[in-house]
Amino acid sequence: MFEQGVIRPPSEASSLLVRVTRNCPWNQCLFCPAYKGTKFSKRTVEEVKKDIDEMAEVYKGYKVKTAFLQDGDTLILKTEDVLEILRYLKEKFLSIERITSYARAPTLRRRTVEELKKLKEAGLTRIHVGLESGSAKVLKMVKKGITPEDIVTGGLHVKEAGMELSEYIMPGLGGKTLSEEHAKETARLLNIIEPDFIRVRTFAMHPMSPMQKMVKEGVFVPMTDEEIVAEIRLLVENLRAMHSYFSCGDFSLNLLMHVDGWLDEKKNYMLKELDKFLSLDKRQKQAYSLLRRSSYYHYPLSVVENPDVMAKIEPEIERIERAGDGAFDRYIWELMSYQLPQPQTDNWN
Repeated sequence: MFEQGVIRPPSEASSLLVRVTRNCPWNQCLFCPAYKGTKFSKRTVEEVKKDIDEMAEVYKGYKVKTAFLQDGDTLILKTEDVLEILRYLKEKFLSIERITSYARAPTLRRRTVEELKKLKEAGLTRIHVGLESGSAKVLKMVKKGITPEDIVTGGLHVKEAGMELSEYIMPGLGGKTLSEEHAKETARLLNIIEPDFIRVRTFAMHPMSPMQKMVKEGVFVPMTDEEIVAEIRLLVENLRAMHSYFSCGDFSLNLLMHVDGWLDEKKNYMLKELDKFLSLDKRQKQAYSLLRRSSYYHYPLSVVENPDVMAKIEPEIERIERAGDGAFDRYIWELMSYQLPQPQTDNWN
């Protein structure tokens, strides 16, 4: 049976998943549990082709339109090998219209524009990249293993090659101390790169993450939903009204999923929606956070303006708060952590 990795972008939910590498070649990020407990390895072209053959049998009769190359950094393979895989995939699935992949910024920085153009011509049309933060301090703190220079150069290489670029950012990753720098520096890099998509992935901390120790030592101070919304507002305010799709709507850990759209069309709308949340009183903000974090349902902000809703939810907020100072925020953080992928080890350190 063909192999598949553990994660893929939400936008690739209906895509054919072709595992080209196993796990992540870096795998040291303190915030990411997905590949912890695993080792990175490159699959051979022959192995991948065999998987594609098996997929062609399984999906015979289906009109497969999109494919995603797994796992964390496909382009770490030799360009010639990726080209051979792309060509074989399109040969076996004639209906494919889009092929995408994750890639790390340092890998993209090393790839020449000419190499990327060849990959584009062979069918690789979109690259997903974990930018996370534009702040060198934040990147170093969470052991991301990249620099702002990697992010900019790699991103511009992709754009110059004519590929679509999807950059992932993580509000809250800098904690309270680095929040302003995190927002402004992230916006600065995005303004330079002008990616096609800016995908928001609100930070949540896994209970096993080494960042829990940083919290206990006071090195990292987690942010509340209200503080993260204020950070996102600062970020959006500092982004140019460029033709990039700012996406909160494809990830359930984002509190305000309706803050979503093309920056050149909806930037002012998004700022107004962020301000609407920030203008709510404390209880209304808590009520909205609890409603959203307790389910995957996307509630409109107006829900907390309903007296009947507030009458039902306020007793629950009061019950949570009786556990002591900061109990409500800790409860919300715990609920958020349930949505994270699980590390493949009991000893993540």
